[in-house]
Amino acid sequence: MDKITNALQCTTDTKELIIGEGVTAQTGKMFKKLFPGKKAIIVADNNTWIAAGKTVQSSLVSEAIKQDSPFIFTGDHFHAEWKYVEELEEVLKKTDAIAIAVGSGVINDLTKLVSRHCNKQYICVATAASMDGYTAFGSSITYQGNKQAYDCPAPVGCIFDPEIAAIAPKELAASGYADLIAKIPAGADWMLADAVGAEKLDEFSWNLVQNGLRESLSSPGAVLEGDIKATEALGEGLIMSGFAMQALQSSRPASGTEHQFSHCWDMENLSFEGQLVSHGFKVGIGTLVSTALIEFLLEEDFSVLDVENCVDVWKNWQETEKDIYRIFEGKPGHISRALYETKNKHVSKAELREQLNALKAAWPELKNKLQAQLIPFSEVRENLKQAGAPYEPEMIGISRERLLKTLGYIPYMRSRFANIDIVFRCGLMEKYATKLFGQGGIWEINKKNIN
Repeated sequence: MDKITNALQCTTDTKELIIGEGVTAQTGKMFKKLFPGKKAIIVADNNTWIAAGKTVQSSLVSEAIKQDSPFIFTGDHFHAEWKYVEELEEVLKKTDAIAIAVGSGVINDLTKLVSRHCNKQYICVATAASMDGYTAFGSSITYQGNKQAYDCPAPVGCIFDPEIAAIAPKELAASGYADLIAKIPAGADWMLADAVGAEKLDEFSWNLVQNGLRESLSSPGAVLEGDIKATEALGEGLIMSGFAMQALQSSRPASGTEHQFSHCWDMENLSFEGQLVSHGFKVGIGTLVSTALIEFLLEEDFSVLDVENCVDVWKNWQETEKDIYRIFEGKPGHISRALYETKNKHVSKAELREQLNALKAAWPELKNKLQAQLIPFSEVRENLKQAGAPYEPEMIGISRERLLKTLGYIPYMRSRFANIDIVFRCGLMEKYATKLFGQGGIWEINKKNIN
């Protein structure tokens, strides 16, 4: 528990974390410690009420804590959408009760944002090892058709019971596993950003995510089988990732090129077999692409990079702006986002020269660090398969041609510097697209694959 204690000393919002079998029954004690004399209100859905809500309610009763009637979302397919923010806000703004979010990503994101709107703190009782957002700063909500990130504090207290999480629907842990393995290439992306001077690597946040990460990822098959210890390790890894984002008040420690695929598909409301595709499943496919791109980069010798050639062909902002309108023709939402995000990371020729010279100088040592950081593509795919997560794009409704098209979007979708920006700045996009989708490529496109 030393790692957790150390993390809690540096977090901005979360003051208490309890992980272990049966700890849901300690919710009342945590609430009483954090909010003495306050009233509670449980926020759940039909499933999470049965899984943990009743236990939480009983623990509050045992500590003589006053409660409002639980607020339970109904319906099988509700998600983190603005209309549900408004629905919950109507309840919480009329009471002085502190919310206890009992659930996974959707319940937590909704309660987190509404608590912020009501100038309140809240507690989270996590019911699945499904994502890293429990203890993260910020909330992801769909507004006017687009998934958007809203700044809001993390829960002041968090409880994770692996006994409950282990019997949650298998796709939840599979999604969490995919979200956690994404931290491997995301870490490599931060190394690259640090090397070129785009964003300095923060050692504390880095260590929160990366130390123990491989251990948390070591038993994908056991996670699928509902093994309690494997689920606990997965949950702890996800929570540590959330703490890192909370400490830095940024998703940088946990998000790189792979998440940009998810953000793009969020904007396109990606569904498969009548269901919205989970964040983790989208990130998992993005992780495969990102891992492949880093492996391609490791095949290059950037110590002899022709920097001046890259600078000569680099487009100014006006030219880049025209490219954005052309590439995203007919997609006004994508255009708006691409213009904003790309503008924030676009560099002049002089700045590009400085970045690439820094990459060139750092490459011999950096290459060794990247190789040590990466899990090989074949192993990532096998781990996703063993965890029950999608390991081919078609498994989330993405054809190979659509994946190729999305790859062309990614350099414009986020201002955060990632491996895709090395690929783009060095003029390697076409070369790597061929390695991915051309003859003999990982996802070779031919007449048989065309949809």
